[in-house]
Amino acid sequence: MKKKPSKNKMWGGRFTSKPSNLLQKVNSSIHFDYKLFEEDIEASIAHATMLAECKIISKKDSISIIAGLKKINNKFKKGNFKLNPELEDIHMNIEAQLQKEIGDPAKRLHTARSRNDQVATDLKLYVRKRNDQLIKEISNLQYALSKKAKAGYNILMPGFTHMQTAQPITFGHHLLAYVEMLSRDKSRFIDCNKRLNDNPLGSGALSGTSFPINRKITTKSLGFNKPMQNSLDAVSSRDFVLETISSITICSIHLSRLAEEIVMWMSSGFNFISLPDNLTTGSSIMPQKKNPDLAELIRGKTGRLISSFINMSIVMKGLPLAYSKDLQEDKEPTFDAIENIQLCLQSMTAMITSLKANKENMELAAASQFSTATDLADWLVQNLNIPFRTAHEITGKIVKMCVDENITLEQMDIEKLKKIDKRINKEIYKALNIRNSVERKISEGGTSPKNVLKQASQWIKRLENGK
Repeated sequence: MKKKPSKNKMWGGRFTSKPSNLLQKVNSSIHFDYKLFEEDIEASIAHATMLAECKIISKKDSISIIAGLKKINNKFKKGNFKLNPELEDIHMNIEAQLQKEIGDPAKRLHTARSRNDQVATDLKLYVRKRNDQLIKEISNLQYALSKKAKAGYNILMPGFTHMQTAQPITFGHHLLAYVEMLSRDKSRFIDCNKRLNDNPLGSGALSGTSFPINRKITTKSLGFNKPMQNSLDAVSSRDFVLETISSITICSIHLSRLAEEIVMWMSSGFNFISLPDNLTTGSSIMPQKKNPDLAELIRGKTGRLISSFINMSIVMKGLPLAYSKDLQEDKEPTFDAIENIQLCLQSMTAMITSLKANKENMELAAASQFSTATDLADWLVQNLNIPFRTAHEITGKIVKMCVDENITLEQMDIEKLKKIDKRINKEIYKALNIRNSVERKISEGGTSPKNVLKQASQWIKRLENGK
């Protein structure tokens, strides 16, 4: 008797042969979607519970299914669950294993459910959970920055525009700028979780189901706010993935900017900070080197994270409703982006916690390049009632004279200053001192040490209270 060709037992009724090796290789997603294992178990338990409560399957079968799923979950956690690539994905692998564990009752689990709403639900649960983790990682970094800012509230350093020395600021003020950026990053993840928290389960393949299900039951048990109101939208939309990766991308750009500054600050041209040996690397040929590789890798990974967003945007841009297999491509960029931004956040937190400021070098640099020139112009306005544009011109002439004579602003002779404008008096020298300059920046959000200490203390308290 001729043996019939094998077929996929989970969906092969229509087919007389199994998929070709090529199709199986392209079609299988088990090598990456195994990451949804816990979420698939969680959603399946909720679904089985609902089916029994709605009397679609028996209570006995539901109990058997749930017990089997919990047993499989324990096996997976212990590393005793063998994945079969012929079963395509984690969902089919779990269902096949459930049949081995409990027999025929397992075949009732997929009642009133499609892999389309199943996958969407699992991915939402995964993204929601991981976004919560990222929110905590951002808070950890904010806390490290705030503590370092409080410690450096009175350390002076140059502020830059166009990478040219502009005005003196405090080190704490510079670090608090990133605390503010990260606060907006955190709010994006929080908002994203609010928007994604509607339940796709029960939408079926695309049109809902004729079974008398109660979607409010699964919504409550899975922690969603409400059922999604359009079954087509529920199974085919991935804007929650796009929004998550978009938030990751913006956050990574902020981390990359800080990483770039760490690289510069550690260079011999700046020598503003040092990092401990365990967070730096050496050279295979140059024994003197101490390299900020961790910061450079954060900077490098940003391109990878931006690419994940572009990847997902291109996948989604031409898809008609409802489900298309293209959506299988949503997972790898999502998993990769989430895992790498978490690694970047943890790495940056370690560096910020451990770095030491070179106060002397910072303050020398803060006093260079006529950094108090704007203070000089402001003094002319405030003390001599000179219009700012005129004061700007006078200051420019004073700076040019200093350049010509190769001296600093504070070294300018008062008589030479009076030749530029006779109204100038010796009080002007108070405006030229960098510490006086910083301490006068008392406007809300300004760099005065008093402001910085207050802001850093407020952030520390807020973060310690979980906000």
